[in-house]
Amino acid sequence: MTTLVYDGSFEGLMTAVFEVFEYRYGVARIIGEENHQHHAFFDEVHHVSTDNSKADRVIQKLETGLGRSGVRQLLLVYLSERQDAGDLILAAVRQSVKNPGADILQNFGDSDIMEIAKICKSMSREIHRLHAFVRFEELEDGMFFAKVEPDFNVLPVGFRFFKDRYADQKWMIYDLKRQFGIMYDLKDTTFFYPDAGQLDRLRNPDNLYSEREKKYQKLWQRYFTKTNITERKNMKLHTQHVPKRYWKYLTEKG
Repeated sequence: MTTLVYDGSFEGLMTAVFEVFEYRYGVARIIGEENHQHHAFFDEVHHVSTDNSKADRVIQKLETGLGRSGVRQLLLVYLSERQDAGDLILAAVRQSVKNPGADILQNFGDSDIMEIAKICKSMSREIHRLHAFVRFEELEDGMFFAKVEPDFNVLPVGFRFFKDRYADQKWMIYDLKRQFGIMYDLKDTTFFYPDAGQLDRLRNPDNLYSEREKKYQKLWQRYFTKTNITERKNMKLHTQHVPKRYWKYLTEKG
């Protein structure tokens, strides 16, 4: 079996898919560098150099066969960060090539396609939670800042909601787990990757809050406490709708 190792980027993954067909690998698996196990002595290893032209050709082919919604589903599989994401995507591409014109992502009788559907459902749920549980906090310079740490890498596909909803405010959302963020300047959104010093400030931004934000947080926490009816508290139902792992980013839980 041939193991194709790519750099971890989506373009790298698409390049690997292209090269499976280019070099006519029969039994093959695709895996990111961060997950590659060097003890697989009996595998032939092929290191993939990301080639945007090859990646674009694969994406264009998939858009023709699966449509943009199909390509988005495969992107969600990639962003799920599962170690077998490359293998699942390759399986879907093979089926699409073998069955031109067929909506292969609806073939739930196939175990790989069924797994892709499950991943997309989990990703959609996490995107919804990202939208629901983000809490922006105003900084001294007027920028609104939010920290997140989703189970999956959903920020790249979930940020447009905030651009549409908060188009009149400057904001940035930072993913603590993956150490990158997205910033909106009233015109464009850009990805940013902070250095060590910036990272420390983003993890502990208390000293960066505006005075208005500090007053607002105290007021909101007081309101949340006062309106809570102890006799009607149902923690099981509460945690079902607001999982505990999100509490540390909610102002009312401070």
